[in-house]
Amino acid sequence: MQLPWKKKAGWAMRKQARKVAFRREIPLIVMLLPSVIILFIFSYIPLFGVVIAFQRYLPSLGVLGSRFVGFDNFRDLFMLPTFNQVLWNTVYIAFMKIVFMLVVPIIVALLLNEAKNQFVKRGVQTIIYMPFFMSWVILGGIFIDLLSPSTGAFNNFLGLFGIEPIFFLADNNWFPTVLISTHVWREFGFGTIVFLAALTSIDPSLYEAATVDGAARWKQTWHITLPGMMPIIVLMTVLSLGGILNAGFDQVFNLYSPVVYESGDILDTLIYRMGLINMRFGLATAAGLFRSVVSLVFIVTSYWLAAKYSNYRVL
Repeated sequence: MQLPWKKKAGWAMRKQARKVAFRREIPLIVMLLPSVIILFIFSYIPLFGVVIAFQRYLPSLGVLGSRFVGFDNFRDLFMLPTFNQVLWNTVYIAFMKIVFMLVVPIIVALLLNEAKNQFVKRGVQTIIYMPFFMSWVILGGIFIDLLSPSTGAFNNFLGLFGIEPIFFLADNNWFPTVLISTHVWREFGFGTIVFLAALTSIDPSLYEAATVDGAARWKQTWHITLPGMMPIIVLMTVLSLGGILNAGFDQVFNLYSPVVYESGDILDTLIYRMGLINMRFGLATAAGLFRSVVSLVFIVTSYWLAAKYSNYRVL
């Protein structure tokens, strides 16, 4: 049994240690304070506006004066003739982006890891990473010109082989492929650098032992490299699953048109048209809330699966 005076002394020592730790972390707290304030102002205070999803909102009456209608906006949302197609487009495009944004960077990282010339290796990393910093406003204009059926470089190249021009941005069969491929082209450089960093944490002695045992490069990749990258692969997968309903508004908005609404219209563009163009604020807020709740479910589920099957923990 611990004596009372010892217990009191231990409590005082812990209190003093916490004070010292707090004083040491004051510069970090001050550095984070502006970001926390901005986050609170622009992310937490606007959450009050979620109540619009349950109102027949009129700007002249405001949030407090608009009539409460319960779940009528959600009923109207789910009864929209295009809602099922829009939901399918969103899930399909987002899921394919997630899959290819895992597969392509891993393959490129493995290939770059085999490069012996460091100048070539770093040069390729820089080149493939550069599009990540370009806005979709700029890239949208570039791809519209490149994929033009009349003057686009891509169709001109296909014409050399006698292939008829393809309306990539006006064909419902091609438009999802364009969205997925251009997204991967822009983003895979970032994922490649992440996976290359993961490769540096693998113990080189494992490869030496595998070489002594007669394992070829493919066997080493399958039994050493990929298992060594697995924690980062799981992390990237978990972080990406939360965006299963985020198919990329900025990309789709700059590339789509009414002609390809059937295959390219997603929840974000539907929310934009309903809220800012058609002025149906309650319906648009209901769609946004639906998207957020589903994303939250996917995030919680993905973290649970990662913790159960890969022993992954946030802390």
